[in-house]
Amino acid sequence: MPVLVVAVMIALAVITAAPVETVTVLPSADGHIGTVVVQRGETQQILREAYATSRSGQAELTRLSAQEVQNTYGKALHALPAQPATFLLYFITGTDELTADSKLELDKVLGALRERPLPDVLVIGHTDTVGDAEANDRLSAQRAETVKGFLVGIGIAAERIRTAGRGERELLVPTDDNIEEPRNRRVEINVR
Repeated sequence: MPVLVVAVMIALAVITAAPVETVTVLPSADGHIGTVVVQRGETQQILREAYATSRSGQAELTRLSAQEVQNTYGKALHALPAQPATFLLYFITGTDELTADSKLELDKVLGALRERPLPDVLVIGHTDTVGDAEANDRLSAQRAETVKGFLVGIGIAAERIRTAGRGERELLVPTDDNIEEPRNRRVEINVR
């Protein structure tokens, strides 16, 4: 009988034990390292270095190696979706024709899309304030559809691409009416 009671007490101790919480700072793809503040009750720990680690129940910070992080969290990290990417393409005044620089940037967009097996793409067209608002609405939608055509042309399924035209309502650079601003004549491409 006492053995059974001890076994039950051990089982209860295991079931009621608080889980160990671990927070580790990972560098971003470009090497940037952010700061994380971990607050547990009255205790505060600040993690500022790559692989700095805070564990509940431990007063001291530790630092994992890149290999330890890979061994411990590798499967979960590889299961994460790719980070969203945003691209801006610019247009020649009054047209849906890309500028020469944006034609080069389009290659980067296409490369990012090819890396994703099932991308979700949002293409939003914009104009500057030259012309009337109704014409700018049509032109912004036309720009978005033109870019969608490029993407479909490289094999991205049309149903994975949503388009919208915002006309002159969401200016990147605020201007008065009838002011040419090349940075407002754009398409934003958001890739997830």
